[in-house]
Amino acid sequence: MLACAGASAATIEGQVTLSLDGKPLRPEEAAEAVVYFRPSTPVAAPPARRPVDMTTLRKQFSPRILPVTVGSEVRFPNQDPILHNAFSTSKENSFDIGLYGQGEGKAQRFDKPGYVRVYCNVHHSMVGHILVLDTPFFVRPDAQGRFRLKDLPAGKGDLVVWLDRATPWHAQLVAGKDGPVEVKLELAQKKVPPHMNKFGKPYGRSSDGGY
Repeated sequence: MLACAGASAATIEGQVTLSLDGKPLRPEEAAEAVVYFRPSTPVAAPPARRPVDMTTLRKQFSPRILPVTVGSEVRFPNQDPILHNAFSTSKENSFDIGLYGQGEGKAQRFDKPGYVRVYCNVHHSMVGHILVLDTPFFVRPDAQGRFRLKDLPAGKGDLVVWLDRATPWHAQLVAGKDGPVEVKLELAQKKVPPHMNKFGKPYGRSSDGGY
């Protein structure tokens, strides 16, 4: 049975701080993280009513990290005057929209919860991250690293803080009863992880494939 989100009233708030090699980073760098709460009693997570954009701009995916609910569509507009590609070999949500030029781009629907790492088959350094969530309760920290999840169903659940370069932070807590949460993440992974192209082969010597 799915709980009714309309009966929600609880709040979870806290602070996310980042460090690299043991040294603290600027608070605003935590704003890329995704904080989500999964209640012990599942709550319906409707898909977005319209496609959510992950734009290609200056040979980067923007936003670099994108949270969506299951069943949502993500569109890949191209604002660069060059060709791009977006693909993923993620087990449950693999896709390939092919080469595309400047314009609105194609959309891809994500029907399975999980993490989708997105690459461009033309540009090796391009990487994006899509979190397909089975909960409607998610938020990003502000420029000070603070977050506030509101209108939650009171009771137990799992709180997760996710950032691509850190090990995900997990805690089981009681929404509406536990106090402010302090989350510390150490960045230990590369911003562009080693990867092959969509054919499972190394990228060519030219990082842009001629585009």
